[in-house]
Amino acid sequence: MHTRPALLPLSSLLTALATLALAPLAGRTQSPADAITGVVTSSAGAEAGVWVIAETDAFDTRFAKIVVTDDQGRYLVPALPEAEYQLWVRGYGLVDSAKVAAEPGETHNLTARIAPSEAEAAKVYPAASWYSMMRLPAVAELPPNMHGDLNMYVNGMKNNGCIGCHQLGQLSTRTFPAALGSSGDSEAAWVRRIQSGQAGAQMVRQATQFGSLPVKYLADWTDRVARGELPAARPARPQGRERNVVVTVRDWLNDKHYLHDLTTTDRRDPTVNGYGLIYGSPELSTDDFP
Repeated sequence: MHTRPALLPLSSLLTALATLALAPLAGRTQSPADAITGVVTSSAGAEAGVWVIAETDAFDTRFAKIVVTDDQGRYLVPALPEAEYQLWVRGYGLVDSAKVAAEPGETHNLTARIAPSEAEAAKVYPAASWYSMMRLPAVAELPPNMHGDLNMYVNGMKNNGCIGCHQLGQLSTRTFPAALGSSGDSEAAWVRRIQSGQAGAQMVRQATQFGSLPVKYLADWTDRVARGELPAARPARPQGRERNVVVTVRDWLNDKHYLHDLTTTDRRDPTVNGYGLIYGSPELSTDDFP
């Protein structure tokens, strides 16, 4: 199987959400046969509200389950298929921990690592934290077709448009790969970027409806990131019921081909196809329909 980077890729598919009650962990001395349990601590003590990730390449797709630690740093990764997993910790204010081999039924107390700097901590901030750094144009800069309506620009750059398909702000969009050139002209690099791939024509149409403004302000954003500017605030860790979420992730396809849409049912009749197959659409990226 292809080895993925530590950051979860855009091709990741969230396939299940469930409720996890951590209270039964109190006094537990043995993990359930299909779960991995333990406590996460660092040099600062118990680490509450951080993610514990169990991932494996043992199946047809990369498989991962992600849970959140409670106030005492305890975690339980439930309902794991039998396999050997890599177990590790990610959290705001931390750098990713070393990975530990683990199997269902085992208990592993994990050591989290405090980030040595804000720049290191920010590497795992949500994409939206980074994208929020992008500046807006002045109303006087708007092209005539926008009639001075800055909300129209915000809608196209934030709520719809590129955001509909891309996780703007994650590492691959706030930086430039070598394939886009090294001329130092960030505006030219952004023009080249949005022309790329099967959907290049659509991306160009989306950007040019606002004249040259998207390229200007996207280039300004990535230039500031390259100079070391960081998001203005550290995101809050999960709190309360947010810590009860269990996320199951499966990667479909690979680094060159992506899954754009999926469905398991009809939202007008959500019991249709219960426990059935998941149907995916790779849009324009490949003819291999999962």
